[in-house]
Amino acid sequence: MAMVDPPRDAVPGAVEKCRTAGIKVIMAMVDPPRDAVPGAVEKCRTAGIKVIMVTGDYPITAAAIARQVGIISDDAETVDDIAKRENVPVSHINPKRAKACVVHGSQLRDMPPESLDRILKTHSEIVFARTSPQQKLLIVEGCQRLGHVVAVTGDGVNDSPALKRADIGVAMGIAGSDVSKQAADMILMDDNFASIVTGVEEGRIIFDNLKKSIAYTLTSNIPEISPFLLFIMISIPLPLGTITILFIDLGTDMVPAISLAYEQAESDIMKRKPRDAQKDRLVNQRLISLAYGQIGMIQAAAGFFSYFVVMSENGFLPSRLIGLRADWDDRDNQLVEDSYGQQWTYSERKILEYTCHTAFFVSIVVVQWADLLISKTRRNSLFMQGMRNHVLTFGLVFETCIACLFSYTPGLGTALRTYPLRGTWWIAPMPFSLAIFLYDEGRKYMLRRQPEGGFFERETYY
Repeated sequence: MAMVDPPRDAVPGAVEKCRTAGIKVIMAMVDPPRDAVPGAVEKCRTAGIKVIMVTGDYPITAAAIARQVGIISDDAETVDDIAKRENVPVSHINPKRAKACVVHGSQLRDMPPESLDRILKTHSEIVFARTSPQQKLLIVEGCQRLGHVVAVTGDGVNDSPALKRADIGVAMGIAGSDVSKQAADMILMDDNFASIVTGVEEGRIIFDNLKKSIAYTLTSNIPEISPFLLFIMISIPLPLGTITILFIDLGTDMVPAISLAYEQAESDIMKRKPRDAQKDRLVNQRLISLAYGQIGMIQAAAGFFSYFVVMSENGFLPSRLIGLRADWDDRDNQLVEDSYGQQWTYSERKILEYTCHTAFFVSIVVVQWADLLISKTRRNSLFMQGMRNHVLTFGLVFETCIACLFSYTPGLGTALRTYPLRGTWWIAPMPFSLAIFLYDEGRKYMLRRQPEGGFFERETYY
């Protein structure tokens, strides 16, 4: 007995033939797919995931079910369909013309690996029918030879070799055998294919948010290290102290970086192609380039601008600061002159230096506001994503409060070498913060506008 899905107009004729044959009772059974499966298959297709059906059913049954759930789309034709439509032998049809393919296990038994690879490459919608456990294993290995990451679902003992060989073996929690569960990497508790697609989406969100958090955290490294480079290279008084760097890394950046883990999925999360497991790592060259070579440089410029503003308003113009380090740090030199001839003692110079440290620290916090906002998305605009992540909003408020506490709490000048800032010194880095936001919005606009594989995607899409 085989379960098939015949055309509705064929049913009356079939019943009449049964009557002629003397059959008194006809029992029909149907085991329909779950309602959520067609939508899940379509979601897989838009996400660039190729769904291949491997079953022990007969080809007619397998093809009917595949069409019902969307594994074979309505407009897709097999070689047999094309031959029937054109009224020519199947041998006269070029297999490359067929979008779909139904392969019988008997064909697969004598098929060399090259022919299997050709089928997997040529056809986007494939059904393997009447397959044995060994043939299921061959199909998995064929997909892996083509460089694909292969997930296999199964519930029986016969599925165990393929589950074990796959990159991700998924066993059924309700109907699955104990052997299949032991061979699998993951057990599906509700036996629902749609849950796998949900898992793929959640995995993409986690991977996305990890990238965003890393990009946000790495960016502030440039404004943290560049003051020491200029301190050594052109001998200016130290713009940023080690204590303030610790406050950035262990204080203001912690909560915002964690808050990105709560970011919701971007609207195109299930419209992207699967990432290349060999090239698209969690931290890649493009992420480093964006964090260090682009956004980080703007942040460093903001810090140095604030530093020179504070120094200039206290009499030390930028030209006077170059080469001043030796005299500035000399405890015995109490008569260092600024650009206007005013003399500064060692203790006065250090108070000004620690004020610059505080201003540089605040400037990093201000530009990190923009960095946090642009890190919410990798491709979409912030206006498309919205501000629904309330943990992130709290992170913005938190790092600002920490900066205010660090700058204005009485007694910290002695303990942590920080001094209060004028209100205008908070404004100095804000144009740079706006520049970061506008620059990244423009970059993402070009990403969305250009065709896939364009310059901006190759060079800046991390």
